[in-house]
Amino acid sequence: MSDSARPPRIAIDVTAAVTQGGGIGRYTREMVWALAEVDRETSYHLFHARMPASPPVPDPLPTGPNIRRHAAPFSDRWLYRLWHRLRLPLPVQWFTGPIDLYHSPDFVLPPLRGHIPTLLTVHDLSFVHYPETFTPALVSYLSQVVPPSVARATHILADSEATRADLMNVWQTPAAKITVLYSGVNEKFRPVTEKGALATLRARYGLGEGPYLLSVGTLQPRKNYQMLVRAFKGVAAQWPHNLYIAGSKGWLYDEMLAEAAAQGLADRVKFLGFVEDGDLPALYSGAALFLFPSFYEGFGLPLLEAMACGVPVVSADTSSLVEVAGEAAWLLPPQDERAWQETMHRLLLDAPRRARMVAAGFRQARQFTWRKTARQLATVYQQLLGK
Repeated sequence: MSDSARPPRIAIDVTAAVTQGGGIGRYTREMVWALAEVDRETSYHLFHARMPASPPVPDPLPTGPNIRRHAAPFSDRWLYRLWHRLRLPLPVQWFTGPIDLYHSPDFVLPPLRGHIPTLLTVHDLSFVHYPETFTPALVSYLSQVVPPSVARATHILADSEATRADLMNVWQTPAAKITVLYSGVNEKFRPVTEKGALATLRARYGLGEGPYLLSVGTLQPRKNYQMLVRAFKGVAAQWPHNLYIAGSKGWLYDEMLAEAAAQGLADRVKFLGFVEDGDLPALYSGAALFLFPSFYEGFGLPLLEAMACGVPVVSADTSSLVEVAGEAAWLLPPQDERAWQETMHRLLLDAPRRARMVAAGFRQARQFTWRKTARQLATVYQQLLGK
């Protein structure tokens, strides 16, 4: 078969999908599963570091006649060391075989053989804007490897217009080099009303039987959970609701975990840890309010997931969150503790307002689907391949 007749070979680094539960791991899983649905012609080569002993989800990657997997014999940490610390010119084609295009959904490009087009996803520049919310080692690493990867990439995907503007302002990346590719909301995110399912979830995570407020996201300073706990103190004094925060431990989270005890709320604030993808719809559905006070996000997918599950959303008015939330969320400055407390109290009192927010949230979430994302991504692939 001639090169012009065979399907293009596109390699995608799916290491995050097999090593991370949330964040970029979830993004990558959703993306490749949606691609597998909408494009059964392209030859997809899913490359990843050595599979961990305990993957974050049972089936992180799709299968199909046009999908091949390639696992490196090294862990993700060793690959980063080999490529970005020791700078070994070990091309990714040693693992994937010949390819026509390479896509990294996780900020960094590896060494490659030949002059094939490369696509790089940059989710956000939080390490540039909020370096104090990262460990110094992580800031140093990202500052060394991300800017050269952005410069090397043939084209860049940004999670939002806010990230696109950041790339242009911080590193003078040409506008024509960046495409905004919004994330989607998986169809499984919809209201869960079946009492048995909700009771099972409550038992599994020790939620008790009372009402609760919810936030979802990795435990790290940028998520602004300490402010949320302080704002919740006044709410807890007047309402029976508890505050549950779902997310795996990231970094610099000790003060976050200690804040609940410091505020005398150890029995009213619970950190749930990582919640499996399949449990999230029921967790969202059981919440009276969804709260997202993050200082900065490249996209903010939990906002839309909560909306799709019929929960009123209160969000920070920063970065991409304004464009993702649209008119459906109540937006507040992330530092204004009093405003967060008053808004929680006001919404818990105002059932008609909550109902209007739920209806607006359903409309907003329906605009974002992974199938739509995958079709746009497949078009970008074709453009880079010159099809």
